[in-house]
Amino acid sequence: MSLAPVEQEVTATEEVVSPDLPWVTLVWNDPVNLMSYVTWVFETYFGYPRPKAEKLMMDVHVKGKAVVSSGPRESMERDAEALQGYGLWATFEKDE
Repeated sequence: MSLAPVEQEVTATEEVVSPDLPWVTLVWNDPVNLMSYVTWVFETYFGYPRPKAEKLMMDVHVKGKAVVSSGPRESMERDAEALQGYGLWATFEKDE
């Protein structure tokens, strides 16, 4: 007994695709890491100049968090994992 292929009607639908909005990597304040260490991580991992690294570190310290990088999801996931490897509390999310 053989089965005949079933024909299916395909209807065109207008698909709305939202662009992949940029993603961001956030570093959150923690009671463990020294400010000088957080600055060093930003300089070392991202290659940021000291003034930018210090500003981001102060945002983490004073505001509780800072956006340290933005881009495609895969890159932000990689950044968050790398920063976690340095012992920082880092997450990534879609930019609003």
